[in-house]
Amino acid sequence: MKNSAKIFQREGIVVQGEQAMRALGKELAGNLEAGDVLGLVGELGAGKTRLVQGILEGLGCQQVGTSPTFSIVHEHTDGSLPVAHFDLYRLKQPDEALQIGWDEYLTSGMVLLVEWADRFGGELLPEETVWVHIERVGETTRRVWIKATALR
Repeated sequence: MKNSAKIFQREGIVVQGEQAMRALGKELAGNLEAGDVLGLVGELGAGKTRLVQGILEGLGCQQVGTSPTFSIVHEHTDGSLPVAHFDLYRLKQPDEALQIGWDEYLTSGMVLLVEWADRFGGELLPEETVWVHIERVGETTRRVWIKATALR
């Protein structure tokens, strides 16, 4: 991911509301490159899916991003970069990700947007993952950090 330092400060940024989270996603989209992996971390309702929706919109995808909680992955190939949007929340074992082709996705050149990426201690994500942490600090207020180092 190029130029992420321009978007995020060391102390993170404060985002007010769903539309602002989507706008942040659109801004992030302009910095994505083929093969980037974003690990999205935050409690239920933190705004991970809203951020993904903004990224997809910023990449020109026509499909509205929805959480792939029950299907595990949604592919979006109609934008400027192909995207695979994962939700690892329902997985009980890391092997379940391998059964849906996780290894192939990692080498596909697609942008991978992975909600609940910290499942299993982050062991499924590659070392070069860009981690996006979203913390709820109020009813509609979030603080967002990015770090390009391994969670482990």
